[in-house]
Amino acid sequence: MARFPFHRPTLLALAACALVTGCAVGPDFKAPDNPAPADFASWHGGSPELAAGASPMGAGAASPIGWQSFADPVLERLQARAVAANPDLQTAALRFAQSRAQGQAVRSQYLPQVNASGAVSRLRESEDGDFARIIGAINPAQKDAVVKVLAEPHDFFQAGFDATWELDLWGRVRRSIEASDADEAAARALLAQVQLSVQAEVARRYFELRSAQVQIRLARADIQAGEETRALVQARTTGGLTNGLDLSRQDAQLADQRARLPQLLAQEAQAINQLTLLVNERPGALAAELSPPPAAQAATLPDLSLGLPSEVALRRPDIQRAQAQLHAATAGIGVAVADLYPRITIGARFGFESVDASTFGEWGSRAWSIGPSLQLPIFDGGRRRATVTLRKLQEQEAAVAYQQTVLKAWHEIDDALSSYSAERQRNAQLAAMELASRDAWELARVRYEHGMTDFLVALDAQRTLLQAQRAHADSSARLALGLVAVTKALGVQPAAGA
Repeated sequence: MARFPFHRPTLLALAACALVTGCAVGPDFKAPDNPAPADFASWHGGSPELAAGASPMGAGAASPIGWQSFADPVLERLQARAVAANPDLQTAALRFAQSRAQGQAVRSQYLPQVNASGAVSRLRESEDGDFARIIGAINPAQKDAVVKVLAEPHDFFQAGFDATWELDLWGRVRRSIEASDADEAAARALLAQVQLSVQAEVARRYFELRSAQVQIRLARADIQAGEETRALVQARTTGGLTNGLDLSRQDAQLADQRARLPQLLAQEAQAINQLTLLVNERPGALAAELSPPPAAQAATLPDLSLGLPSEVALRRPDIQRAQAQLHAATAGIGVAVADLYPRITIGARFGFESVDASTFGEWGSRAWSIGPSLQLPIFDGGRRRATVTLRKLQEQEAAVAYQQTVLKAWHEIDDALSSYSAERQRNAQLAAMELASRDAWELARVRYEHGMTDFLVALDAQRTLLQAQRAHADSSARLALGLVAVTKALGVQPAAGA
């Protein structure tokens, strides 16, 4: 005896609802709430001094920063080339195209399926087949003669078309289309997420390259200054104003400065190769474009505009993808529930059949059929019900993943803002340190030239200045990298053509 998921009156009511209004079983998807703070400083872990609202960052700006805000033509060209040629981005684009093609295949289920066919065959029936037994039962006296005629080889011509259309009574097809559309949205969000990651990586590697080039320029300037200081110490030693110890100390300092240069050159080469790989080019293809900029101009960073906290969920591709996956899982429940109910399919066939080529196609050769067919689930060992349970568990898993994605996003934002705020404060202090160290070095140098102080004082002042210069330059690079991290954490998508 067949077992229905609902008793008969309920089943009849659902059938009437489906026929009149087109009901779809299973839960309807409702976009989850996205909790957000009133401002970025409200959800902050750690010292209040690093909160976004505690520093001049423009936390209430309506529009967030974007890649174009860096105002660097070289960076913009690199990002454009990465979007056009990066292999990871191309792979994500192909997967998105596949999801769209899959969606078209699923949507085709909503329309009738029509097929045309035709065949010409040469036939011979067996004289001892089933039809011989039937003829013998009907007319034993004429059996042999009739069988002989029927068993003669003959031609058989067929042509026509058939059509089938499933009545989507329970919304199985509609839920399938809904799930397919959600999968396509998830693939679109993944494409945006990969593009964001690729462009953030390009920006990060680019600023690492410029940092290495600044350090190289500082190293060369330090070597030149060290050589000038050595010439001064050499002159004083030759004139008997000091002993050879000062000269040895300056030689050691100069050797240390020269030893730093090869390592910095290797860092520059690695950064160039990493950028070249991101834009899918051979080593050395970007050597001219990525050469050090003329003069020692400091990078101008844009003001940090964060936008509205409530818009983060609308911008971050990973949150959009998690929500689309939750939507697809919810629609999958409806597909599984619809499989518990009967399926009704309307089929139609029309064509021509003839054993004579001269009559094939005439109206008397026509053959047709039309009518519904019913597929009623009776017993499958609990497979369909287990599938419904599985889809519900998958929907719960997707809901947990969505909540985790949103929570992780806010942690990433807070981490990025805290790091950027801390580096801003550190950079300001290192700039003051460099200025003070330069004044101290100039004073110590003048005093040493006039014999008013020991060379150790001048040497120590020189070392302090070099250390301050390197630390300030490194902090400036970290500040740019921190801004890249904030931009990525906020999910800011590049402007068209960027």
